Amino acid sequence: MDLSEHWKTIVDTLQDGVLVVDPGGKILAVNPSAERLTGYKAVELVGKSCRVLDCTGCDIFAKGRAERWCGLYARGDVRAKKCLITNKDRRTVNIIKNASILRDYDGQIIGAVETLTDMSEIVRQQDEIMSLRKTLHMDEGYHGILGKSPAMQSVYELIENVAMTESPVMIHGESGTGKELVARAIHEVSPRRDSPFIKVNCAALNENLLESELFGHTKGAYTGADRTRIGRFEAAHGGTIFLDEIGDIPLSTQVKLLRVLEEKEIERVGDHKPIKVDVRIISATNKNLDKLIAQGAFREDLYFRVSVFPIDCPSLREHKSDIPMIVQEFIRQNNAKSGKKILGLAPEALERLTAYTWPGNVRELRNTIEYAFVLCSSGGIGVRHLPPKVAGASPVCPEPEAGPSLNIQEKENLLAVLRETGGNQSEAARILGVSRVTIWKRIKKYGINLLTEIG
Repeated sequence: MDLSEHWKTIVDTLQDGVLVVDPGGKILAVNPSAERLTGYKAVELVGKSCRVLDCTGCDIFAKGRAERWCGLYARGDVRAKKCLITNKDRRTVNIIKNASILRDYDGQIIGAVETLTDMSEIVRQQDEIMSLRKTLHMDEGYHGILGKSPAMQSVYELIENVAMTESPVMIHGESGTGKELVARAIHEVSPRRDSPFIKVNCAALNENLLESELFGHTKGAYTGADRTRIGRFEAAHGGTIFLDEIGDIPLSTQVKLLRVLEEKEIERVGDHKPIKVDVRIISATNKNLDKLIAQGAFREDLYFRVSVFPIDCPSLREHKSDIPMIVQEFIRQNNAKSGKKILGLAPEALERLTAYTWPGNVRELRNTIEYAFVLCSSGGIGVRHLPPKVAGASPVCPEPEAGPSLNIQEKENLLAVLRETGGNQSEAARILGVSRVTIWKRIKKYGINLLTEIG
């Protein structure tokens, strides 16, 4: 049976949209499904440029016809490409595109045919499933970030929105609010998720070491540079680099960082050969950069390049309703690490945690629960297991006139933490939230013998 006279009926019956275009991108024919998909009537599309649909999957060169018009003619076909088109109502439509070029008997290109599969309903269902999964698993955290209060939900929404772009992100927030977790979440949600996530603590390195860390160095670039070493930007190629405490970068390094952002290339210390890098920049600071700019300590042009999309991490004071959930997760983590079976918080202890102002935010809360684990062997954590400043007692470093009962409690707490850490004063200081010098002073104050009382 000769089907040639029935091709139009066959094409018009297809559920997928079909477009035929000439070598210059002019639409020659469409089927009814394409009309429904685009919202245009055939008479509105035929004769118009295919650009009217603003397809995100098209590589338009517009320098001539056929191979000089677009990537489809240059490649020969397109297979199962996810795209967005814009319909007549200026709304985006998710589609899957397949396309092939058409040739005459002499092998000359005479046009192309495209099929457009409407994926809108499937995408909508997938979005609903993802939203439901997030709701069901919110108690387990969002990419390591704990909290389901409105303040934290707002942060998650910003992360989802900016992750799919290449815009530089500036994360603001007090110390201990989880700025690094937010940066890592942006990377994990983004298309770069399978590439490296590299962190640089800009406050921890002096000017010379910071440049070497960021851009790498060649052998002999400076004293001690006994071999060539790649920098963090090269290590992050294809992925994300997180510049923590960017407000501490020296002005001389800021100039070089600005060049990297503008030209997408770096030069190793001791070398003048440019190296192309493809990285997503995320920065964080707990400083007021506007004040630093006014003081001449931070370049305004760099600020505008790294702070295209700001995200504010709320302090723990702004989402105290999340404290029970966060505490329960820290208890779970410490149970697994210590082998203990702490069940939770006594109501009075939870009241004290909620009443406290948390200047150290979530980091301080984590240390508080770790402190409580040292003193609490089983059952529930009570007020007596909390650090004095959290429990509402006198400050952690009491004045000499403090009463004997408080001194006894402080000494017992210190001994318990020192025994837990095997006499490691630095680790004890971290758990108690004080300096190592303070630990040393208390050991002297109470006459603690580390050999006999700890060993």
